[in-house]
Amino acid sequence: MHPSEALNTKQPATGIHPARFLLMLMMVSVFMIFAAYTSAYIVRRNEGNWLEFTLPAGFLYTTLVIALSSVTVQWAWLAARKDNLAQVRIALVATLGLGLAFLAGQWLMWNQLVSQRIFFAGTDANPSGSFLYVLTGVHGFHLITGLIFLAIVLRKSFHYQVHSRQMLSIGNVTIYWHFLGVLWLYLYLFLLLNH
Repeated sequence: MHPSEALNTKQPATGIHPARFLLMLMMVSVFMIFAAYTSAYIVRRNEGNWLEFTLPAGFLYTTLVIALSSVTVQWAWLAARKDNLAQVRIALVATLGLGLAFLAGQWLMWNQLVSQRIFFAGTDANPSGSFLYVLTGVHGFHLITGLIFLAIVLRKSFHYQVHSRQMLSIGNVTIYWHFLGVLWLYLYLFLLLNH
């Protein structure tokens, strides 16, 4: 073996693929953003001028939708390990559909908040409503990035680039999607306990 070939076959020093390592760094950064937001929420709430209102019931439904989407993305990953590409595609399409349903549910809840006169900004805005819009909106943005990632992996599955010997992309999207689900559960419980 030529010495340059030996260099190319070396594993990364961390033992983790660079794409997986980058994903982990990104998830830590996202978690730190939400930790900062929820900390600011608690601090601002204790300063007064805080409107208490009931969370829309739809929050429970969207939580169930995102939990179900974690089941379907895990199904896709398991199917890829068994080289069952038909199931991979069905499960990824189901996950995409559930992700879109989650976003639609969030939009409907924002409409409910507006109908209750809880606004993001303006003369009628209150910090409690503004925080709710920011927390759910930033999570929604990250969910959109997850949907894009899912669509890319779905496209790869149609080009036979997702199977038991090429698990990196579907493994990464599965980890990220579960992370988004856990992050939503954290936000939902945080809002229930601190609202």
